Amino acid sequence: MEIPSKYDPIRVEQQWYSYWMKHDFFSSKPDDREPYTIVIPPPNVTGVLHMGHMLNNTIQDVLIRRARLMGKNACWVPGSDHAAIATEAKVVAKLKADGIEKSDLTREEFLKHVWDWTHEYGGVIFKQLEKLGCSLDWNRKKFTMDDDMSASVIKVFVDLYEKGLIYRGYRMVNWDPEAKTTLSDEEVIYEEKQGALYYLEYKIEGSDEKVTIATTRPETILGDTAICINPNDERYHHLRGKKAIVPICNRVIPIIEDEYVDIEFGTGCLKVTPAHDENDKNLGDKHDLEVVDIFNEDATLNSYGLHYQGKDRFVVRKEIAKELEEQGFLVKTEQHTNKVGTSERTKAVIEPRLSDQWFLKMEDLAKPAIDGVLKTGDIKLYPKKFENTYRHWMENIRDWNISRQLWWGQQIPAYYYGDGKNDFVVAETKEQALEKAKIKNPKINESDLRQDSDVVDTWFSSWLWPISVFGGILAPDNDEVNYYYPTSDLVTGPDILFFWVARMIISGYEYRGKRPFENVYFTGLVRDKQRRKMSKQLGNSPDALKLMEDFGADGVRVGLLLSSAAGNDLMFDEALCQQGKNFANKIWNAFRLIKGWEVADFPQQEAAKIGIDWYTAKFNQTLSEIEDHFSKYRISDALMAIYKLVWDDFCSWLLEIVKPAYQKPIDKITFDAVIHLFEENLKLLHPFMPFLTEEVWQHIAKRTPEEALIISNWPKESDFDNQLISDFDFASEVISGIRTIRKKKNIPQKESLELSLVNSENASDIMNAIITKLGNISQMETINASLDGALSFRVKSNEYFIPINGAIDVEAEITKITEELNYTRGFLLSVQKKLSNERFVSNAPEQVVAMEKKKASDAEAKIETLQKSLASLE
Repeated sequence: MEIPSKYDPIRVEQQWYSYWMKHDFFSSKPDDREPYTIVIPPPNVTGVLHMGHMLNNTIQDVLIRRARLMGKNACWVPGSDHAAIATEAKVVAKLKADGIEKSDLTREEFLKHVWDWTHEYGGVIFKQLEKLGCSLDWNRKKFTMDDDMSASVIKVFVDLYEKGLIYRGYRMVNWDPEAKTTLSDEEVIYEEKQGALYYLEYKIEGSDEKVTIATTRPETILGDTAICINPNDERYHHLRGKKAIVPICNRVIPIIEDEYVDIEFGTGCLKVTPAHDENDKNLGDKHDLEVVDIFNEDATLNSYGLHYQGKDRFVVRKEIAKELEEQGFLVKTEQHTNKVGTSERTKAVIEPRLSDQWFLKMEDLAKPAIDGVLKTGDIKLYPKKFENTYRHWMENIRDWNISRQLWWGQQIPAYYYGDGKNDFVVAETKEQALEKAKIKNPKINESDLRQDSDVVDTWFSSWLWPISVFGGILAPDNDEVNYYYPTSDLVTGPDILFFWVARMIISGYEYRGKRPFENVYFTGLVRDKQRRKMSKQLGNSPDALKLMEDFGADGVRVGLLLSSAAGNDLMFDEALCQQGKNFANKIWNAFRLIKGWEVADFPQQEAAKIGIDWYTAKFNQTLSEIEDHFSKYRISDALMAIYKLVWDDFCSWLLEIVKPAYQKPIDKITFDAVIHLFEENLKLLHPFMPFLTEEVWQHIAKRTPEEALIISNWPKESDFDNQLISDFDFASEVISGIRTIRKKKNIPQKESLELSLVNSENASDIMNAIITKLGNISQMETINASLDGALSFRVKSNEYFIPINGAIDVEAEITKITEELNYTRGFLLSVQKKLSNERFVSNAPEQVVAMEKKKASDAEAKIETLQKSLASLE
């Protein structure tokens, strides 16, 4: 097979992904091997690949490819989430652009439009994941709205209801007026916003008295049904039992007393609007107050809004403040900062709203999940710091509002048959519901049943993901779920630690009695160089496909991972991808160099043998480090260790050591050993750079599909000779010293040099052959004194001399060495002064003092060397 002169990522990526798919290398079926399972965090069905997806899925692919090489039955399950709020909002917007209102359609008609949208855009992100090289088992692709997945959700809903854990309640909820649905507490993001505090006067009925209250929401006065004072506040004792008149709407409301009122805030007098504040609702319940809801579902004012009816709440805030001022009710305004709840999905400001909703009791369900992470260590979080976040959420857990006022999603399986509050049954099907309803009222027919129009929260669907993708809800004892569950690793973002991760843990213990996964690896957020989170709104997120086109998928993968420590944000820079591309080219060129050598059958040279032995030891040392990094989910560190091994040790040192002389052949023993070591490198690199490594692997030798790199064997750890590695490190410093002298004195590499060693205390004869070859040394000897007319350099306590034989400008060299000697003496004096300071030595950390002592020692050794060099020239 001819080797192209340049590496072409686009051709290679298309060729090998098709090859892997053709031979079904990604698929998994239960067998007698150890399973290694990952379920993908399902992206939104109509989503496209962004930088966060690329980072997350690259890490998953690294883990799954390594597990496959280790001989495990690797199963990576793909899928997507129906994303009820986001998808429905997109479809509603599209319909509106076409002149169609959702309200003009039946539920069935609307859902047809959503399914059309889903079928049109639903596969985009999967095609992009293929381009990234993700080795997902595409035969297992799941969607949270698949029939079996929906049936699993409904089954769990009914089960939890029958256990008394799901209930229907009229409660104050978080209302998203843009999506027109309720949200759970966890889907509300609180942000500090600058606003105003409005001081308003309310007249006291039957007198000229007035009372002043402070509010941040003057528009809600139209829903006021009481004013509350603290019974311990002497300022307002005279108002006990009296009534006030609400400005503009002139509603007469009672003045009540309750210690809930903060005497210090505002005027110490509180307006009570039970329909629009949870604390006010509690006061209303306690004091039996009227509830007046002034908002429509889109947060415009309803008929209680009088002449503001139909206007948006924020428009009304400005207009009513002006009217209150004109009528003399507005005393003053002050700037005020408060926390405002916004929708995690639509970014709309949340409106507290009273509503009938479905809730799941969480306190008892959460207990096994708390123990599994925080007590038994059954589940491990990486980095460990996220245990604190997990603890905070789980130990302060509230009942989960699981109903949403949407049409896209699993419809709540509650069926109403009468007008009473409790005239409903919960069942998996309408037929089963009819049977249950007939027990309560034998005269009921199927036509009398009305199914609840709401759907369950999307997270209530995806919290079953590790179980339901293997059919474990509908068939709890099937072979697949028994084999693949619990899964091995979960890779996700910390922003959904509670939304998804904690809830999956809860459902896992509830429905399987086991953890859903063993380890959770949290990636950081991808940020730009200015530390801003990458987003479409800011326009600072690069096009994922364009990146892969410019740098190759492998280059982008390396670029993302090189600076992506677990749980820490990644400062993304395209230069990182260029570094990845350069690495791919380096490997390709190294391969072309090796394959370009002529091979002959003659004895192996000593330098080559030593080089092979050294690199084998270095490889095994690095493999040990890599295994340790993987065990601690330090994926970035594992890649960096491989990067240095291949770039520095293999390409820069080993290949130079074994490289044959110009137009000379290489011996077969060395060549075969180099090829073997190159193949071992490719195995380590494959999880990170799958395309490049498979391409090189297939060029090295003609392989059958059974011999493809993707299913070869991960290298096994072996003992390694530390002394050999240490000896080579010493030799490399000697070679660098020789090269420095050549560079300084413009001595060509082809010109051989003599090398003399004064002190052989740390030198190792075993490396002399390598020093001789790479330094182009014609003669090496050990002497007892320094040489006249020689250049010298020091490696540890050993001093090396190279005779110069008049090859340099002596006067210029004397001047240069004198300047360096004077500088080093000055530096030594400054260090010695610091070390003679008893206060510094006593108070500075031990390692700082040790570092200063080393500086002094190094400076003294350098001065000695410079003095000898100077003496040899004078």
